[in-house]
Amino acid sequence: MKRVGIINVTGYAGVELARILCRHPGVKLASVTGRSAAGQKLGDFFPHLSGVDLTITEELGDVDVVFSALNHKDSAAKCLPYIRKGLPVIDMSADFRLKSATEYTKWYKVEHPEPQRLGEAVYGLPELHKKDVQKTKLLANPGCYPTGAILALAPAAKAGLIAGDVIVDSKSGVSGAGRTLALTTHFSEVNEDVSAYGLDGHRHLPEITQELQAVDASQKYNVTFIPHLIPMTRGILSTCYATVKNGKLGAGGKGALMEVYKDFYRDAPFVKVMATPPHTKYTLGNNDCMVYPTLDERTGRIIVISAIDNLVKGAAGAAVQNMNLMLGLPETMGLEQVALYP
Repeated sequence: MKRVGIINVTGYAGVELARILCRHPGVKLASVTGRSAAGQKLGDFFPHLSGVDLTITEELGDVDVVFSALNHKDSAAKCLPYIRKGLPVIDMSADFRLKSATEYTKWYKVEHPEPQRLGEAVYGLPELHKKDVQKTKLLANPGCYPTGAILALAPAAKAGLIAGDVIVDSKSGVSGAGRTLALTTHFSEVNEDVSAYGLDGHRHLPEITQELQAVDASQKYNVTFIPHLIPMTRGILSTCYATVKNGKLGAGGKGALMEVYKDFYRDAPFVKVMATPPHTKYTLGNNDCMVYPTLDERTGRIIVISAIDNLVKGAAGAAVQNMNLMLGLPETMGLEQVALYP
């Protein structure tokens, strides 16, 4: 049984990863790090993990698989020694997601420590890149917002249904901002409030554009992405808009569009094509992405709604799904959790 380790277990993504991995039947959670909590028992630092007998350390112990839940810039530097050793590495930061070093520097304002590695990394969205995920040892886990947006739009893009001008309107719970204290995420600031941010360009925008371009290279995608912060803990609801190319859907309309989506995700265990618009609560605590495509026949515009849990399918659950594929385990192992409701 493979021993897995988590770099930076003390953030929301890291501790969610620990929650999933500690009960995973195919691997053993063997080591976790966190500089601010080094020396403490994991179950003391996070009482909901009191049954996990691990001590948080400054450096990883002897492991076979590495997850990094560090922020960008810090993550790449920490991952590189394990990459050079040839260990499977799953990076949950943005450090290996973009294929262009120039784009990475533009959006993240730092130079990549080893830009040549960007070409080696596989963008870990199994619904699009499963065969590549199965073969790689360097996995770039997707961002939470891009996961919902790309899964919402990829079937229509692949079918050549949409023009390149796309709008993505996303609303996220506060956990997406991480555990670091900030005025903008204090209860009094967030409660009874909804706010837009990143209007001059959010860092997840180039991911969305990159992956849509990879799905359909026949046209240039021009993506407008606006995220919003809403007063809930978990979840992302994305509403995506794209204009249908003339004559592409024909007389079938909504029914034809629904069949495109069902066919595209026929073998995707964690994407559910819905008959009604999903709520974020429908995915609370599980690894599903729920997608509802429809057609506004008045305007000729495709509208697709997607819902995910930003900490599971948007982060830790996706990382475990990718690990399963990389290790030759069943894709769904350790992830077959029904959503919490209500």
